Amino acid sequence: MNLSFFAERSDEEPVDPKKELEDRCKAPCTRPLKEYQACVKRIQGDESGHKHCTGQYFDYWRCVDKCVATKLFTYLK
Repeated sequence: MNLSFFAERSDEEPVDPKKELEDRCKAPCTRPLKEYQACVKRIQGDESGHKHCTGQYFDYWRCVDKCVATKLFTYLK
């Protein structure tokens, strides 16, 4: 895994690798993402405001965060 964004010089601010790792971890989480997108499509016409996709949204980000955590903490000092 090439994590060149961890390289830092004394005159540069350190770069937070979380965003890069999140982008890499989205691919294995396609199933929760598709479930969220299907929910959003299903409730698009809801005028009442009672329907939501909060559960699917958090399922997707839980998957991404779990993947990121296994990689991120190995690089923290």
